[in-house]
Amino acid sequence: MSIVRAEDYHVPVLLEECLEGMCLTEQGIYVDVTFGGGGHSRAILSHLRGEGHLYSFDQDPDAALRAEEGEHFTFIASNFRYLDRFMDYYGCLGRVDAILADLGVSSHHFDDLERGFSFRAESPLLDMRMNNREGRSARDILNEYEEAALADILYRYGELKQSRRLAQLIVQARSLRPLSTVGDLISAVRPAVRPDQEKKQLSCIFQALRIEVNEELTALEEFLEASRRVLRPGGRLVVMTYHSLEDRIVKNFLRSAEETSPSEAQIYGAGRASWRLVTRRPITPSPEEQATNPRSRSAKLRIAELL
Repeated sequence: MSIVRAEDYHVPVLLEECLEGMCLTEQGIYVDVTFGGGGHSRAILSHLRGEGHLYSFDQDPDAALRAEEGEHFTFIASNFRYLDRFMDYYGCLGRVDAILADLGVSSHHFDDLERGFSFRAESPLLDMRMNNREGRSARDILNEYEEAALADILYRYGELKQSRRLAQLIVQARSLRPLSTVGDLISAVRPAVRPDQEKKQLSCIFQALRIEVNEELTALEEFLEASRRVLRPGGRLVVMTYHSLEDRIVKNFLRSAEETSPSEAQIYGAGRASWRLVTRRPITPSPEEQATNPRSRSAKLRIAELL
């Protein structure tokens, strides 16, 4: 397997904690549903021998260029929401020993300004698609959604109190000419953005659009449900989140499933199988890691075991 140096694409966060949480063995079957630059995948592969195998998912064509299949490795160019379909195809339903999900956006996506994920440059087109070969872009959403729908997205996914005012400004601006570039969006919303909080509020606006463009929260919910069918009993689910919306979904999923009684599990079967929380509280990066990799600051790692 050939992978670009992870530090050139995305520095893996909480690497040792993730590997320890997966309880790796040489002969195990593992899934990394967020390949990115391959940092976590490369570390997992270094432990595998014999029948050991790793399946890695990523829908981004850029990530696919950084992976070559090998004896112990299979790359799957798809969204992780289809986890169970592909594992069924490869004959791994109910056989996987651990699944790793490093959610959020890779450093590569922010640093490649032409992808439109960042507001550090104003000239790039507003895209924000993880898979930039299909689906709606941020431009489509900004220019086509009704004002009420835009306000809802900004409130739910960006947690912005001035969401209605922001949506109103966007609709007013696009009535004069379509919003195409990062600069177009910034200019449109600036009257509703506090100068002393501009960076924070623009980050929330861009986060809200990115989540809508990529259907991130829906995909996460589908992935979590699929993980029950893919893991073997005793298999580990290791999930790292970077903002409260993702973390809330993961936490509630694991805790609600953990509360399923044995009688319910017998009645409903594996679809409602419960979890044992390995981490009651999320693991966070050490001060040293945060200093060397500032983008790790908001990371929260949760680990659970399927019963």
